[in-house]
Amino acid sequence: MIETDILIIGAGPTGLFAVFEAGLLKLKCHLIDGLPQPGGQLTELYPKKPIFDIPGFPSVNAGDLVDNLMEQIKQFQPGFTLNEVAEKIQKLEDGTFIVTTNKGTEHHAKAVAIAGGLGIFEPRKPVLKDLEFYEQEDRGVEYFVKDPEKFRDKKIVISGGGDSALDWTVFLSNVASEVTLVHRRNEFRGALDSVEKVQELKKQGKIKLITEAEVIGFNGSERVTAVDIQVGTARQNVACDYFIPLFGLTPKLGPIANWGLEIEKNAIKVNNALDYQTNIEGIYAIGDVNTYPGKLKLILCGFHEATLMCQSVFNKLNPGKKYVLKYTTVSGIDGFDGSRKEAEKAVVKAIE
Repeated sequence: MIETDILIIGAGPTGLFAVFEAGLLKLKCHLIDGLPQPGGQLTELYPKKPIFDIPGFPSVNAGDLVDNLMEQIKQFQPGFTLNEVAEKIQKLEDGTFIVTTNKGTEHHAKAVAIAGGLGIFEPRKPVLKDLEFYEQEDRGVEYFVKDPEKFRDKKIVISGGGDSALDWTVFLSNVASEVTLVHRRNEFRGALDSVEKVQELKKQGKIKLITEAEVIGFNGSERVTAVDIQVGTARQNVACDYFIPLFGLTPKLGPIANWGLEIEKNAIKVNNALDYQTNIEGIYAIGDVNTYPGKLKLILCGFHEATLMCQSVFNKLNPGKKYVLKYTTVSGIDGFDGSRKEAEKAVVKAIE
């Protein structure tokens, strides 16, 4: 049985930052994640993709942000149960919880914070003959760009009309030997800046753009060698090494949906007026997994929610004990590993 103060379900950026805020309050954290490594979507979906809305970072790669968060919380020595999914929860008479994973690992916690991002997600797939065959063993169909170097000097066909399709078309135009973007319409749903970049790349001849079209089939007996594209009443055959359909993700809460939590549109309702607690006392939901009036699915909003959640847990576990919040620039940071971080002392020197 793993014992902890706060059990965090989800090791994405919001869950990782919650460890830091809990550590400042001397609360121990343990995290459960179904992925084999921390980072959530940032690690699994787009580790090399830049993020532009993290305060203090004009641009930071998703993978680098995860590395920084891991370095920041190292001093608070969190535990991890990775490659396992939180499956069952039991609330004990004393108000604590036992959470059991799909592999039978039991965790005993004084509070539970669900930071599961979009939940368990899977890509929306095109309906194509033999798709399952080409999905396997690097046979040419990929739904995520985890390592752009995999596509170095390869011929790529991307299908989709949203931000991911546009952004990866722009990025891979400097990596792949040939990039073709296929979309069913002339209009795109992505950011205007991305649309304009794709238009400029097409004008310069750095990418091929085929609109009012869709991929309808594969060529290749062992792996993809080309795709068939329907353009109006005509057909085109485009040689490629990889086909990347980017039609978005279908998020699911998974087993958490059966925990008796109040759910609205596949998200967990919380009290945002106070501490992001759910309808079950002692269970919180922070980050993209929750919903409330005015909710914004931004990493920085998740950081804010994690901070208030930790303050709430501290108050519940220490009734009557007043916590005086001090800026870390004043108080410094005492890690669980015995380390001490504080600002350099001002030099006191007389002026003669």
